[in-house]
Amino acid sequence: MSGLQLLWFTLIGVLFSGFFFLEGFDFGVGMSVQTLAKNEDEKDQIVQTIGPVWDGNEVWLLTAGGAMFASFPAWYASLFSGYYLILFAILFGLIIRGVSFEFRHKVPKSQKQLWNWTLTIGSFIVPFFFGLLFTSMVHGMPIDANGNMSASFGDYFNLFSIVGGVALTLLCYLHGLNYISLKTEGVIRYRANQYAKRAYLVLYAGLAVFALLLLMQTDFFSKHLIVSLVLTALIVLLTVFANISVLKRHEFRAFILSGLTLVSLVALLFTGLFPRVLVSSINPDFDLLIKNASSSPYTLKIMSIISLTILPFVLIYTGWTYFIFSKRIKQPGLAEGVNHV
Repeated sequence: MSGLQLLWFTLIGVLFSGFFFLEGFDFGVGMSVQTLAKNEDEKDQIVQTIGPVWDGNEVWLLTAGGAMFASFPAWYASLFSGYYLILFAILFGLIIRGVSFEFRHKVPKSQKQLWNWTLTIGSFIVPFFFGLLFTSMVHGMPIDANGNMSASFGDYFNLFSIVGGVALTLLCYLHGLNYISLKTEGVIRYRANQYAKRAYLVLYAGLAVFALLLLMQTDFFSKHLIVSLVLTALIVLLTVFANISVLKRHEFRAFILSGLTLVSLVALLFTGLFPRVLVSSINPDFDLLIKNASSSPYTLKIMSIISLTILPFVLIYTGWTYFIFSKRIKQPGLAEGVNHV
């Protein structure tokens, strides 16, 4: 395995980490439209928190997919063909979310509820199916010697993958609640904090079940014992500290910690995969490896030069965008400082 192959495997992991950190709270905010807000003014206030940034956050997913296509074409081909229907569900969720932002502001108030529901449903669909995809991928799928995946319903939907989907959805929901607490004023800010306190209690149980299944149904702890233990412990510690921050109303800290929990989860999955990109449940000899799935050294070299040149400007622009839209969102007519649900 060359240094460039390792660099691009790591970079794809970083891109997915950035996607779940940034788009994760977008999903959580979308879920909150119908689960947290109690009237149209509150729903508008919640949506305004991500109005300037949600579409930019989705670019991280496009970049991760493009990087996988260019740097690991064999991985891209097997993944996208084998998970065609799962990825179609993710795409469907992304589409109905995207159109909901536009239509809910343009339709009469009597029709707004339809688009509020599509925004919420789409925001639940995407993280659940991403969790399902990544969890089943590290568990192992029926991949033959040619990299072809012939999976049945039970390969995609089983106890481990469903728990993974629910866990990722709940993490995104909490990340969104922490973001709403950070970005709003008034009743909705207080209510988001109260919902987060309750949701963390559920998350502890979910993480315990996920960690147990990870131990029983993957080879993470046999192949990468130290790293897997450290990252699993880190996820738990970040969750505990985020929960404490929520209890103490340290909103920025809670938001950063919930985002880092998602980043740590991606790191756990990618380090567990290494040096593979796909795990075969048929025969370990059929695992798709980093060294066999990548593009040519020349392609990786050119991509590295271009990416490292452009990346600083992208990061600066992203940071500047969040700085410009850093003010809290008020909603005229909502009482401020009211502490009731």
